[in-house]
Amino acid sequence: MSTADAASDPLGARLKAYEGRPAAVDGVGKDPVNAPMIRHWCEAMGDTSPAYSGPDAIAPPAMLQAWTMGGLSGHEGRTGAYDELLSLLDASGCTAVVATDCEQEYLRPLRPGDRITFDSVIESVSGRKTTKLGTGYFITTRTDIRVDGDLAGVHRFRILKYAPARREHPAPRPRPVVGRDNAGFWEGVAARRLLIQRCTGCGTLRHPWLPGCNACGCLDWDTVEASGAGTVYSYVVMHHPPFPAFQPPYAVGLIELAEGVRMVSNVVGVPYDKVRIGLPVRLEFQACDEELTVPVFRVVER
Repeated sequence: MSTADAASDPLGARLKAYEGRPAAVDGVGKDPVNAPMIRHWCEAMGDTSPAYSGPDAIAPPAMLQAWTMGGLSGHEGRTGAYDELLSLLDASGCTAVVATDCEQEYLRPLRPGDRITFDSVIESVSGRKTTKLGTGYFITTRTDIRVDGDLAGVHRFRILKYAPARREHPAPRPRPVVGRDNAGFWEGVAARRLLIQRCTGCGTLRHPWLPGCNACGCLDWDTVEASGAGTVYSYVVMHHPPFPAFQPPYAVGLIELAEGVRMVSNVVGVPYDKVRIGLPVRLEFQACDEELTVPVFRVVER
Protein backbone atom coordinates (compact mmCIF):
# COMPACT_ATOMS: atom_id res chain seq x y z
CA MET A 1 0.00 0.00 0.00
CA SER A 2 1.39 3.39 -0.99
CA THR A 3 1.82 6.28 1.44
CA ALA A 4 -1.13 8.07 -0.16
CA ASP A 5 -3.31 4.98 0.15
CA ALA A 6 -2.28 4.50 3.78
CA ALA A 7 -3.23 8.10 4.55
CA SER A 8 -6.69 7.69 3.03
CA ASP A 9 -7.27 4.24 4.53
CA PRO A 10 -5.28 3.83 7.76
CA LEU A 11 -7.27 0.74 8.73
CA GLY A 12 -6.39 -0.88 5.42
CA ALA A 13 -2.72 -0.21 6.09
CA ARG A 14 -2.97 -2.00 9.46
CA LEU A 15 -4.77 -4.92 7.88
CA LYS A 16 -2.19 -5.25 5.10
CA ALA A 17 0.45 -5.90 7.75
CA TYR A 18 -1.24 -9.26 8.38
CA GLU A 19 -0.56 -10.52 4.86
CA GLY A 20 1.79 -13.48 4.97
CA ARG A 21 1.24 -14.15 8.66
CA PRO A 22 0.43 -17.76 9.56
CA ALA A 23 -3.12 -18.52 10.69
CA ALA A 24 -2.38 -22.16 11.58
CA VAL A 25 0.93 -24.01 11.89
CA ASP A 26 1.42 -27.77 11.94
CA GLY A 27 -2.31 -28.39 12.00
CA VAL A 28 -3.35 -32.03 12.15
CA GLY A 29 -6.63 -33.41 10.82
CA LYS A 30 -8.75 -34.66 13.70
CA ASP A 31 -9.54 -37.85 11.78
CA PRO A 32 -7.69 -39.69 9.05
CA VAL A 33 -9.35 -39.86 5.67
CA ASN A 34 -12.02 -42.50 6.25
CA ALA A 35 -14.74 -44.42 4.43
CA PRO A 36 -17.69 -43.47 6.72
CA MET A 37 -17.15 -39.74 6.18
CA ILE A 38 -16.76 -40.31 2.43
CA ARG A 39 -20.01 -42.28 2.40
CA HIS A 40 -21.91 -39.58 4.34
CA TRP A 41 -20.60 -36.87 2.02
CA CYS A 42 -21.53 -38.84 -1.12
CA GLU A 43 -25.03 -39.53 0.22
CA ALA A 44 -25.56 -35.85 1.05
CA MET A 45 -24.31 -34.76 -2.38
CA GLY A 46 -26.04 -37.54 -4.30
CA ASP A 47 -22.68 -38.59 -5.81
CA THR A 48 -22.78 -42.26 -6.80
CA SER A 49 -19.39 -42.49 -8.53
CA PRO A 50 -17.85 -45.96 -8.01
CA ALA A 51 -14.46 -44.29 -7.49
CA TYR A 52 -15.49 -43.40 -3.93
CA SER A 53 -16.24 -46.91 -2.64
CA GLY A 54 -14.61 -50.32 -2.55
CA PRO A 55 -11.06 -51.44 -1.76
CA ASP A 56 -9.41 -48.92 -4.10
CA ALA A 57 -11.62 -45.98 -3.07
CA ILE A 58 -10.43 -42.40 -3.12
CA ALA A 59 -12.03 -39.44 -1.36
CA PRO A 60 -14.03 -37.04 -3.55
CA PRO A 61 -11.60 -34.20 -4.34
CA ALA A 62 -14.19 -31.57 -3.36
CA MET A 63 -14.03 -32.96 0.23
CA LEU A 64 -10.56 -31.41 0.59
CA GLN A 65 -11.60 -28.90 3.26
CA ALA A 66 -13.56 -31.49 5.27
CA TRP A 67 -10.37 -33.20 6.46
CA THR A 68 -9.01 -29.97 7.99
CA MET A 69 -12.12 -28.84 9.88
CA GLY A 70 -11.60 -28.46 13.62
CA GLY A 71 -15.22 -28.55 14.75
CA LEU A 72 -16.47 -26.47 17.67
CA SER A 73 -13.29 -27.04 19.68
CA GLY A 74 -11.03 -25.78 16.90
CA HIS A 75 -7.41 -26.76 16.25
CA GLU A 76 -4.42 -26.42 18.57
CA GLY A 77 -2.26 -25.13 15.73
CA ARG A 78 -4.05 -21.79 15.36
CA THR A 79 -1.75 -18.79 15.79
CA GLY A 80 -4.30 -16.12 16.68
CA ALA A 81 -3.30 -13.81 13.82
CA TYR A 82 -6.54 -14.42 11.93
CA ASP A 83 -8.62 -13.72 15.05
CA GLU A 84 -6.66 -10.51 15.63
CA LEU A 85 -7.39 -9.45 12.07
CA LEU A 86 -11.12 -10.06 12.46
CA SER A 87 -11.13 -8.25 15.82
CA LEU A 88 -9.64 -5.14 14.20
CA LEU A 89 -12.40 -5.20 11.63
CA ASP A 90 -15.11 -5.73 14.27
CA ALA A 91 -13.80 -2.75 16.24
CA SER A 92 -13.95 -0.59 13.10
CA GLY A 93 -17.63 -1.43 12.52
CA CYS A 94 -17.09 -4.20 9.97
CA THR A 95 -19.14 -6.62 12.04
CA ALA A 96 -20.84 -8.58 9.24
CA VAL A 97 -19.24 -11.34 7.24
CA VAL A 98 -20.15 -13.30 4.14
CA ALA A 99 -18.19 -16.02 2.38
CA THR A 100 -17.65 -15.02 -1.23
CA ASP A 101 -15.79 -17.87 -2.92
CA CYS A 102 -13.24 -20.65 -2.57
CA GLU A 103 -10.68 -22.20 -4.89
CA GLN A 104 -9.18 -25.67 -4.60
CA GLU A 105 -6.23 -27.36 -6.30
CA TYR A 106 -5.98 -31.15 -6.23
CA LEU A 107 -2.43 -32.50 -6.55
CA ARG A 108 -2.95 -36.13 -5.55
CA PRO A 109 -5.96 -38.24 -4.54
CA LEU A 110 -6.65 -38.80 -0.86
CA ARG A 111 -7.35 -42.37 0.27
CA PRO A 112 -8.79 -43.89 3.45
CA GLY A 113 -6.07 -44.06 6.07
CA ASP A 114 -4.20 -40.92 4.92
CA ARG A 115 -3.22 -38.65 7.80
CA ILE A 116 -3.68 -34.96 6.99
CA THR A 117 -1.44 -32.13 8.13
CA PHE A 118 -1.84 -28.53 7.06
CA ASP A 119 -0.62 -24.95 7.39
CA SER A 120 -2.74 -21.85 6.79
CA VAL A 121 -1.60 -18.35 5.92
CA ILE A 122 -3.37 -15.02 5.50
CA GLU A 123 -2.61 -14.72 1.81
CA SER A 124 -4.14 -11.34 1.00
CA VAL A 125 -6.23 -8.48 2.36
CA SER A 126 -7.84 -6.21 -0.20
CA GLY A 127 -8.06 -2.47 -0.04
CA ARG A 128 -11.33 -0.97 1.15
CA LYS A 129 -14.19 -2.02 -1.13
CA THR A 130 -17.75 -0.76 -1.38
CA THR A 131 -20.34 -3.37 -2.31
CA LYS A 132 -24.12 -3.52 -2.25
CA LEU A 133 -23.88 -5.21 1.15
CA GLY A 134 -21.67 -2.50 2.59
CA THR A 135 -18.07 -1.30 2.78
CA GLY A 136 -15.32 -3.62 3.96
CA TYR A 137 -12.36 -5.79 3.06
CA PHE A 138 -11.89 -9.12 1.28
CA ILE A 139 -9.67 -11.53 3.21
CA THR A 140 -8.18 -14.61 1.57
CA THR A 141 -6.60 -17.48 3.47
CA ARG A 142 -4.63 -20.28 1.84
CA THR A 143 -4.37 -23.73 3.38
CA ASP A 144 -1.72 -26.17 2.15
CA ILE A 145 -2.78 -29.76 2.82
CA ARG A 146 -0.18 -32.52 3.03
CA VAL A 147 0.05 -36.28 3.43
CA ASP A 148 3.37 -37.66 4.69
CA GLY A 149 4.94 -34.28 3.96
CA ASP A 150 3.85 -34.21 0.32
CA LEU A 151 1.51 -31.46 -0.86
CA ALA A 152 -1.86 -33.04 -1.68
CA GLY A 153 -4.02 -29.97 -2.23
CA VAL A 154 -4.46 -26.24 -1.74
CA HIS A 155 -7.62 -24.58 -0.45
CA ARG A 156 -8.18 -20.83 -0.74
CA PHE A 157 -11.13 -19.34 1.10
CA ARG A 158 -12.27 -15.73 0.75
CA ILE A 159 -14.65 -13.71 2.89
CA LEU A 160 -15.93 -10.14 2.87
CA LYS A 161 -15.88 -8.53 6.32
CA TYR A 162 -17.99 -5.39 6.06
CA ALA A 163 -20.02 -2.68 7.73
CA PRO A 164 -23.63 -3.22 6.60
CA ALA A 165 -24.93 -0.44 4.38
CA ARG A 166 -27.77 1.68 5.70
CA ARG A 167 -30.89 1.32 3.58
CA GLU A 168 -33.76 3.77 3.41
CA HIS A 169 -35.90 1.40 1.37
CA PRO A 170 -36.35 -2.36 1.53
CA ALA A 171 -33.70 -4.13 -0.49
CA PRO A 172 -34.78 -6.12 -3.54
CA ARG A 173 -34.54 -9.89 -3.42
CA PRO A 174 -31.12 -11.01 -4.73
CA ARG A 175 -31.24 -12.39 -8.24
CA PRO A 176 -30.21 -15.97 -9.01
CA VAL A 177 -27.14 -16.44 -11.18
CA VAL A 178 -28.53 -17.70 -14.48
CA GLY A 179 -26.19 -19.27 -17.03
CA ARG A 180 -26.44 -21.60 -19.98
CA ASP A 181 -26.44 -24.67 -17.71
CA ASN A 182 -29.46 -23.63 -15.60
CA ALA A 183 -31.41 -21.21 -17.81
CA GLY A 184 -34.03 -23.87 -18.57
CA PHE A 185 -34.74 -24.34 -14.88
CA TRP A 186 -35.49 -20.64 -14.35
CA GLU A 187 -37.54 -20.46 -17.55
CA GLY A 188 -39.65 -23.26 -16.09
CA VAL A 189 -40.03 -21.43 -12.78
CA ALA A 190 -41.14 -18.29 -14.60
CA ALA A 191 -43.87 -20.45 -16.17
CA ARG A 192 -44.62 -21.92 -12.71
CA ARG A 193 -43.25 -25.34 -13.58
CA LEU A 194 -40.53 -27.10 -11.59
CA LEU A 195 -38.42 -28.93 -14.17
CA ILE A 196 -35.97 -31.69 -13.28
CA GLN A 197 -33.19 -32.71 -15.62
CA ARG A 198 -33.23 -36.33 -16.83
CA CYS A 199 -30.27 -38.05 -18.46
CA THR A 200 -31.36 -39.59 -21.76
CA GLY A 201 -28.51 -42.06 -21.51
CA CYS A 202 -29.32 -43.79 -18.21
CA GLY A 203 -32.54 -42.06 -17.12
CA THR A 204 -31.09 -40.63 -13.89
CA LEU A 205 -32.82 -37.50 -12.58
CA ARG A 206 -30.60 -34.75 -11.25
CA HIS A 207 -30.77 -31.42 -9.42
CA PRO A 208 -29.25 -28.87 -9.46
CA TRP A 209 -28.97 -28.69 -13.22
CA LEU A 210 -25.62 -29.79 -14.65
CA PRO A 211 -24.16 -29.92 -18.17
CA GLY A 212 -23.66 -33.69 -17.91
CA CYS A 213 -24.88 -36.73 -15.98
CA ASN A 214 -23.00 -37.39 -12.74
CA ALA A 215 -23.98 -41.08 -12.95
CA CYS A 216 -22.90 -42.05 -16.47
CA GLY A 217 -21.30 -38.90 -17.94
CA CYS A 218 -23.79 -38.56 -20.80
CA LEU A 219 -24.20 -34.98 -22.05
CA ASP A 220 -27.70 -35.45 -23.49
CA TRP A 221 -30.76 -34.74 -21.36
CA ASP A 222 -34.42 -33.80 -21.30
CA THR A 223 -36.72 -32.73 -18.47
CA VAL A 224 -39.62 -34.00 -16.41
CA GLU A 225 -41.98 -31.79 -14.45
CA ALA A 226 -42.02 -32.34 -10.70
CA SER A 227 -45.36 -33.20 -9.13
CA GLY A 228 -44.71 -30.70 -6.34
CA ALA A 229 -44.94 -33.20 -3.47
CA GLY A 230 -42.00 -33.58 -1.11
CA THR A 231 -40.74 -33.88 2.45
CA VAL A 232 -38.24 -31.97 4.57
CA TYR A 233 -35.07 -34.08 4.35
CA SER A 234 -33.01 -31.65 6.47
CA TYR A 235 -33.10 -27.96 7.39
CA VAL A 236 -31.31 -25.07 9.10
CA VAL A 237 -32.70 -21.97 10.77
CA MET A 238 -30.89 -18.83 9.67
CA HIS A 239 -30.30 -16.33 12.48
CA HIS A 240 -27.06 -14.62 11.37
CA PRO A 241 -25.72 -12.94 9.38
CA PRO A 242 -28.67 -10.80 8.24
CA PHE A 243 -28.97 -10.26 4.49
CA PRO A 244 -30.92 -7.51 2.74
CA ALA A 245 -34.45 -8.62 1.79
CA PHE A 246 -34.38 -11.50 4.31
CA GLN A 247 -35.64 -11.12 7.86
CA PRO A 248 -34.14 -13.73 10.20
CA PRO A 249 -34.90 -16.10 11.70
CA TYR A 250 -36.24 -18.22 8.84
CA ALA A 251 -36.08 -21.88 7.86
CA VAL A 252 -34.14 -23.12 4.84
CA GLY A 253 -34.91 -26.72 3.94
CA LEU A 254 -33.33 -29.46 1.92
CA ILE A 255 -36.46 -30.84 0.28
CA GLU A 256 -36.65 -34.38 -1.07
CA LEU A 257 -39.07 -34.35 -3.96
CA ALA A 258 -41.35 -37.29 -4.66
CA GLU A 259 -39.24 -37.94 -7.77
CA GLY A 260 -36.18 -38.62 -5.57
CA VAL A 261 -34.01 -35.54 -6.12
CA ARG A 262 -33.37 -32.91 -3.46
CA MET A 263 -33.32 -29.14 -3.68
CA VAL A 264 -32.77 -26.24 -1.28
CA SER A 265 -35.58 -23.78 -0.74
CA ASN A 266 -37.51 -21.91 1.92
CA VAL A 267 -40.03 -23.75 4.09
CA VAL A 268 -43.17 -21.66 4.62
CA GLY A 269 -46.55 -22.03 6.25
CA VAL A 270 -45.36 -22.70 9.82
CA PRO A 271 -43.14 -20.77 12.25
CA TYR A 272 -39.43 -21.43 11.74
CA ASP A 273 -39.21 -23.32 15.06
CA LYS A 274 -41.94 -25.75 14.00
CA VAL A 275 -40.07 -27.09 10.98
CA ARG A 276 -39.06 -30.72 11.45
CA ILE A 277 -37.39 -33.44 9.39
CA GLY A 278 -40.02 -35.56 7.65
CA LEU A 279 -42.69 -32.85 7.39
CA PRO A 280 -44.70 -33.20 4.16
CA VAL A 281 -44.53 -30.12 1.95
CA ARG A 282 -46.06 -28.94 -1.29
CA LEU A 283 -44.50 -26.79 -3.98
CA GLU A 284 -45.79 -23.31 -4.59
CA PHE A 285 -44.37 -20.37 -6.49
CA GLN A 286 -43.72 -17.10 -4.69
CA ALA A 287 -43.62 -13.85 -6.67
CA CYS A 288 -40.93 -11.69 -5.06
CA ASP A 289 -41.55 -8.74 -7.38
CA GLU A 290 -42.64 -8.08 -10.95
CA GLU A 291 -39.57 -9.83 -12.38
CA LEU A 292 -38.63 -12.63 -9.97
CA THR A 293 -40.56 -15.76 -9.00
CA VAL A 294 -39.01 -18.50 -6.85
CA PRO A 295 -40.11 -21.99 -5.81
CA VAL A 296 -40.85 -22.46 -2.10
CA PHE A 297 -42.39 -25.32 -0.13
CA ARG A 298 -45.43 -24.98 2.12
CA VAL A 299 -45.94 -27.44 4.96
CA VAL A 300 -48.97 -29.65 4.33
CA GLU A 301 -51.44 -29.72 7.19
CA ARG A 302 -51.92 -33.23 8.53
